[in-house]
Amino acid sequence: MPGFRFTNPEEEELVQGVKVLVTGATGLLGRAVCKEFQTNGWNVIGTGYRRAQPRFLRCDMTDEDAVRRLLHEHKPDVIVHCAAERRPDVMERHTEAAVHLNVHATGMLAKEAAACGALFIYISTDYVFDGRSPPYGEDDCPNPVNVYGRSKLEGERESLRHCPGAVILRVPVLFGEVESVTESAVTALWLKVEEAAEDHCGALDHLLQRFPTDTRDVAAVCRKLAERARQDPSIRGIFHFSGKEQMTKYEMAVAMAQAFNLPSNHLVPLTEQPAAAAARPINSQLNCSRLELLNLSANRLPLKVEGHQERSSGSRIGLRFWPALGFCLQRF
Repeated sequence: MPGFRFTNPEEEELVQGVKVLVTGATGLLGRAVCKEFQTNGWNVIGTGYRRAQPRFLRCDMTDEDAVRRLLHEHKPDVIVHCAAERRPDVMERHTEAAVHLNVHATGMLAKEAAACGALFIYISTDYVFDGRSPPYGEDDCPNPVNVYGRSKLEGERESLRHCPGAVILRVPVLFGEVESVTESAVTALWLKVEEAAEDHCGALDHLLQRFPTDTRDVAAVCRKLAERARQDPSIRGIFHFSGKEQMTKYEMAVAMAQAFNLPSNHLVPLTEQPAAAAARPINSQLNCSRLELLNLSANRLPLKVEGHQERSSGSRIGLRFWPALGFCLQRF
């Protein structure tokens, strides 16, 4: 069937119960979302494109006919839309194709979700804000400073236009169990940490404030929202979720060095606006009180790591980010 297919149809099993369809299931967040729902007893259908085989359905999310057939055949109760172009610099260079995925495909999927009665959860970003007046609540006026932020904001609007009961979840920069260190902007900093062994100087941004967030926590929030929204129709509209620890890229890299007992004196903090293809907000901190008041937030308890308290004492590197990094990077 054009647009999507099972890789091993002979192994397909008839499933019963509540179904969730996760787009972008091969990606950093999508993998965590699939795992979270599956662990909690949901029937999970994951889609991907270039990396779909052999675990997931192959589906081009920009192919309207394929998306419609996918939903009509599998009839999901919930759709978590993780698929997106999420690299701001790439979007500045390849705007048309990226907007087609982030905006038009999102609107099409939301429309089909409404038609089949599925709850639609759309993953958005803190980059819908300009970073000048943090923290930002759900009702604050967006003002994105780059193409990526504008595309995700338009994706939000398309979601709510075609599916008024949709849930929008805005999140900041993510990290998690990566397949390669460059899969996340956070774990990609590991390459700078490793430069110490080659006697290189690693210059890193120490101006833009970020709130690195564990994909496992985001996945748990998605599941909680899905479960509550299926029971309570007032759970709709925009929600914010974010890690609590505020750090620059320089501070993240120092945390990585600490986590693996590596030197960090070769890392150099830069306090001027970094040169990049896409502008970034200086501080797009999200106010997450709506989720918290509804008891729908998720914050993984920190692992007990020997020596952690001593190494992080006197810094802004908290008790959660440090051990989570170790978990994500231990295979590398």
